[in-house]
Amino acid sequence: MTRTISRREAIGAVGVTGIAALAGCAGGGSGGGDEADVRAAWVYNSEVGDLGWSWAHNEGRKAVADQFDWLETDYTESVAPGDAERVFRQYASDGYDIIFGCTFGYQDPMATVAADNPETLFEHNTGYTTRENMGRYMGRVYQPRYLAGQAAGMMTEADSLGYVAAFPIAEVIRGINAYALGAASVNDEASLKVRWTNSWFDPPGESEAANALIDEGVDVMAQHQDSPAALAAAADADIWATGYDAPMQEQAGDNYLTSPIWHWEEFYGPTVQSVNEGTWEADAYWEGLDSGICSLDDWGPEVPQDVKDTVADSRSSIVGGDLDVWSGSKFEGESDEFLFQEMGSYVENVEGTVPQ
Repeated sequence: MTRTISRREAIGAVGVTGIAALAGCAGGGSGGGDEADVRAAWVYNSEVGDLGWSWAHNEGRKAVADQFDWLETDYTESVAPGDAERVFRQYASDGYDIIFGCTFGYQDPMATVAADNPETLFEHNTGYTTRENMGRYMGRVYQPRYLAGQAAGMMTEADSLGYVAAFPIAEVIRGINAYALGAASVNDEASLKVRWTNSWFDPPGESEAANALIDEGVDVMAQHQDSPAALAAAADADIWATGYDAPMQEQAGDNYLTSPIWHWEEFYGPTVQSVNEGTWEADAYWEGLDSGICSLDDWGPEVPQDVKDTVADSRSSIVGGDLDVWSGSKFEGESDEFLFQEMGSYVENVEGTVPQ
């Protein structure tokens, strides 16, 4: 059930100061100050300097803080899911109007705190749960994943691609499958090997997984992690690499192909505006390339023109509605609900099975 939250309900006890008691590293607020009409807080599972997931979210926060002079923002980084409930409660107690939780593991603690604080608004990133005062948001980043997979499929000489993955949940499995399908669309001999780290942010573990894949003979590396460590390992081994979350050419150098990247300000901007206008609703946001929430990064310096042209044509077809990433796969025709939260197996050209 969703409903419009009135301005009176949405804006709680503004004016309560300080978040010094928050754990992790609290970020400096921006915008608004004592004159702020809306106070918004972000909570991240890794450091904003991770050059990946949390960095991208924080870039979105900074963009909306700069855009709206009526908005005050704050953030806390490196918050483990086990400590998230306390951090969410502190922000709610301090009178923040809306709180964004930016990792899958925050879903249950955020739902618990939302139930106890109906006057505060919450948005959870990547999860499945909604309440009257708690929405969810994600982008169809599997679309640029597919495009990056096409580039990988055209660039591989060994027909063997590697993928360093965090946790075996639908969000990650969806990206693996989209990447593999993209590769298969241009190279029916290409196969994908996956190594799991069971962590969102563990640069040493990500490097170890990447090096294990390199030892198995992959010549293009991909990843779904919060840091660019896998790309650095690929650069050291002189193989091609595609990243995730943010531009990562600096880490991969001339071996860089591209990355599916986020533009979270495309969600954060309209969301804080709706809070300011009293029109916020608990929604399940899941938009794609055409919305601007996600895209493909600029090409690396050594990517051939035929690769760029092929991917550009596919991008146009996806945005125009003529190409469905899942068409022709075992997931063709599946519902958005299935794709978002139930996908639990690989497509044909991914080796092995999903860990249980």
